[in-house]
Amino acid sequence: MNENSYYEYGTAAERWDRAQLFFDAKEYGTAARILGALVEEVPEQVAPRLLLARAYYHSARLAKAETELLAVLDRDPVEHYARLMLGRTLERQGRAAEAAPHLRLAAALAGDFPRGSREESA
Repeated sequence: MNENSYYEYGTAAERWDRAQLFFDAKEYGTAARILGALVEEVPEQVAPRLLLARAYYHSARLAKAETELLAVLDRDPVEHYARLMLGRTLERQGRAAEAAPHLRLAAALAGDFPRGSREESA
């Protein structure tokens, strides 16, 4: 059994569970390794790609996180958590001006409106 067998072993559901366990244990690199293969296998599914982006974000692989978040948003433009993460990822890269619209949209999608931004109905 080679070293990669453990990461590739099992059904997609078993590998998803394993990746979540590693992510929860803050073993982001290992989680990303499992999720990368899973995303290649089921590219249309948003959840594995979003967790992969989070693993990249937490392991400071920000360019990879950005790529995955853009892919999530391409499939689901109103995924507010992906929008929020993209904004934060851009901020961490020193790209605040690019981050701002994503952060505003994430807040709006989550229903977080600043006071006074909506007219009070009489």
